[in-house]
Amino acid sequence: MLDTYDDLTARLRAAGDYLWPLALRLILAWEFWESGITKLRGSNWFADIPWADWQKGFPWPLSTLPVDLNWLAATWGELLFAVMLLFGLFTRFAAISLIVVTAVATAAVHWPANWESLGALWEGYRISADSAGNFKLPLLFWVMLLPLVFYGGGRLSLDHLLLILTGRDSYVGDRFGDGIAAALLFLVLGVSVFFVEPSWGIGCFVVAFLCGLTPALRR
Repeated sequence: MLDTYDDLTARLRAAGDYLWPLALRLILAWEFWESGITKLRGSNWFADIPWADWQKGFPWPLSTLPVDLNWLAATWGELLFAVMLLFGLFTRFAAISLIVVTAVATAAVHWPANWESLGALWEGYRISADSAGNFKLPLLFWVMLLPLVFYGGGRLSLDHLLLILTGRDSYVGDRFGDGIAAALLFLVLGVSVFFVEPSWGIGCFVVAFLCGLTPALRR
């Protein structure tokens, strides 16, 4: 009975290598493409929003850039990285870039400007506009992008085709769980949250630095 279950699980994992990364890539590519094309065809509403209507505004260092440049970067970033996700080309780079885009958007218009407790912060886990924030949708996008950062684009991707053509597909399937892996984990988390709450990001960067430099944690 256990052997049957294990065989079934192994086959589901093999099938999943094809299906779930493709499903995530397709839906996320559509969502970010739709957002980018709407910006491309519309006017720069970044410049039209009164400061009082922002939650926190653009985080540093983007706050030092002209509004038109931020609009251009957001528009073409969403379009370009959406196409890369669609075809599974440099998937990890595209996914982490879209996480940054999502984090900046969250900080600017979705994250509460002030919160005193985790309970108060969680009031912003909603989609409707509210002074407490409305970060439910960008948080869901962030969670959906993370597997593509850590796992890649899956077997139905140009990334996988490139690995086959270069003879590296067997090596990259290996997993190394050590301090470097932990450092990469906290580095990704740090990049993900730095623009929303800089102190959280810095804390993750410090943990990543310590994990990566501790000899006892490395293979």
